[in-house]
Amino acid sequence: MTAGAVTLFLCGDVMLGRGVDQILPRPGAPALKESYIRDARAYVELAEAANGPVPWPVPPAWPWGDALRVLDGAAVDVRVVNLETSVTGDGEFAPGKEVHYRMHPGNVPCLAAARPDVCVLANNHVLDFGRRGLEDTLDVLAGAGLRVAGAGRDAEEAWRPAVVDVDGRHRVVVVAFGTESSGIPPDWAATRDRPGVAFVPEPTYEAAAAITGRVREAVRPGDVVVASVHWGSNWGYAVGREQVRFAHALVDGGVDVVHGHSSHHPRPLEPYRGGLVLYGCGDFIDDYEGITGYEQFRDDLRPLYLVTVEPGSDRPPAVRIVPLQAWRMSLRHASREDGEWLRATLDRVSRGFGARVGLDPDGTLVVKSR
Repeated sequence: MTAGAVTLFLCGDVMLGRGVDQILPRPGAPALKESYIRDARAYVELAEAANGPVPWPVPPAWPWGDALRVLDGAAVDVRVVNLETSVTGDGEFAPGKEVHYRMHPGNVPCLAAARPDVCVLANNHVLDFGRRGLEDTLDVLAGAGLRVAGAGRDAEEAWRPAVVDVDGRHRVVVVAFGTESSGIPPDWAATRDRPGVAFVPEPTYEAAAAITGRVREAVRPGDVVVASVHWGSNWGYAVGREQVRFAHALVDGGVDVVHGHSSHHPRPLEPYRGGLVLYGCGDFIDDYEGITGYEQFRDDLRPLYLVTVEPGSDRPPAVRIVPLQAWRMSLRHASREDGEWLRATLDRVSRGFGARVGLDPDGTLVVKSR
């Protein structure tokens, strides 16, 4: 890698609400309106039944576990997470939804423990407690000095890219948006006079052109461009043709990395021309431990993506993946056997996209173009 290379930490959904919120020092009200579970503490009990006791209340950094040591040792320049929860004390549940996520504002030190440079908010849970809950989220994150992308008090703010200076010569520009396919209701879209998310009804060429047009207005030579998109269904490895065409159009329009999320497990990745497409990064932090039904996808395994981009190069970004595992509502290093399972799965589903996935002696997965 050249001296000017920029390394990104990317991951899937970071959900610090519901059961995670309950184990932190300042838990909010535990009441839920779900069909089967009416108290968020029940999700903690499910995790404990699966893997052993959680010593709640836990320190703010607990949910991140070994991930923090990985990041501190990886010389990461910019950290981007998809924050899939509202951050509010409001009690007004958004109507028409089965599942609602919120983290108490007093628990924002948990998010800050990972030192994210950009918190992506364009997802299907950031308005779970309405527009007031979104505005609370924006205020709390701003008060903590955390940048956001993908939601705002109006459409201009929601679509405004987050810009992170790296070294005075390079910046990382993050534009974030979500599609209806991920479960975002169309009326959550930000408008000229209404708070909401940056919303894309359909992943079309026209939508990609509009997004890359916005990006071109913000970038300058030496910048690294990340398009962070919440899209697709929760389960399965198939990627629709419309998603592939859309991702390719984003890269053709100047995006270096398409950072896809929404699926509960990782999906294929694709080196495309000089860019990289992560079709789904899987979950990273949540309270799903102990929930059964989709064991074949191994959603207990949580990949941590380290993506290194050389600005101006025509080579795709380099990718390393550290396999982690959800354990007692924290992240720990996955076993060698589990890391090999993740490698083999990602290699199999990514082969058709021109990528092969190998395993380094230290257990890190390494992506190579075929």
